[in-house]
Amino acid sequence: MTVAPFTGYLAPDGHLQDLLAELGETIAVHGRLALAEGPPRDVAWVANVWKKPERIAIASIAEGARQLRALQRNWALYDWQLHRRSALIAERLPHVAARPLVFPAPAPTAPLGSWTLIDAGTILASPDCSSPFPNGEARFVEDREGPPNRAYLKLWEALTLIGRRPEPGERCLDLGASPGGWSWVLQKLGARVVSVDKAALAPEVAALPGIEFRRMSAFALDPADFGPVDWLFSDVVCYPARLLALVRRWLAEGRVANYLCTIKFQGETDMAAAREFAQIPGSRLIHLHHNKHELTWIRLDGNGGNSQWADKRLA
Repeated sequence: MTVAPFTGYLAPDGHLQDLLAELGETIAVHGRLALAEGPPRDVAWVANVWKKPERIAIASIAEGARQLRALQRNWALYDWQLHRRSALIAERLPHVAARPLVFPAPAPTAPLGSWTLIDAGTILASPDCSSPFPNGEARFVEDREGPPNRAYLKLWEALTLIGRRPEPGERCLDLGASPGGWSWVLQKLGARVVSVDKAALAPEVAALPGIEFRRMSAFALDPADFGPVDWLFSDVVCYPARLLALVRRWLAEGRVANYLCTIKFQGETDMAAAREFAQIPGSRLIHLHHNKHELTWIRLDGNGGNSQWADKRLA
């Protein structure tokens, strides 16, 4: 068994090239798993960080399972090749019940390692990973009746990962709200919601108590005229640079405690804009399992953010 002086970064499905561009030089790529020298880095285009990968030489399926069990109990397989051999090893490991979460239940807290076969005689395994979900894939028991679209899953996932959510009575601003998936989530949490969009909300969302709808552009809203806000949410469809300018206006006014915004890339990934978001003090940039060609920018508590959350993915 060899402890590797490198870190593993599992790219989100379809975004390996974005991860490689962010990492720069790598030492190997196994499917979507990129290996880079040095300790874990804070990168955005990653589903799961393998913090302490080890190469394990095995002579048999039974030995592979035994060595993994000796490291810890709970493992998730990253299955990208040698599928039958991988499945036979996995069958000999303790079963991990990765049931879909019922929001707003907290994320799992039990340690969950990741492993894969890089050839028939070598396992690459990390007992310590950044995500509590297998391969970073957060899954929920979906509500197929209440929300008007599936965008609510992004917000459920983000709030689950940060371990915080709007409290009853808190004032939330939902920019780019139509048709209302995020406003629906916030209203169900008991928040007071101001939904802003040039397009209408779904009638069933607009009729919910605690939701005030303003039919206007999110970019026409003046922070100076709005008053204190506990949470600013944005799922606005716009170029990243335009969202960055909007966020900076609100930051300069100092009236918002917490931010959670989707950065939507249209065409090529705007790496420069992503870096500018990441450089805003107290914030984090992450790719959610329910994001598409998007990143989620989060800044908590207004004065440097929630340092415990900001550090926990790489701690």
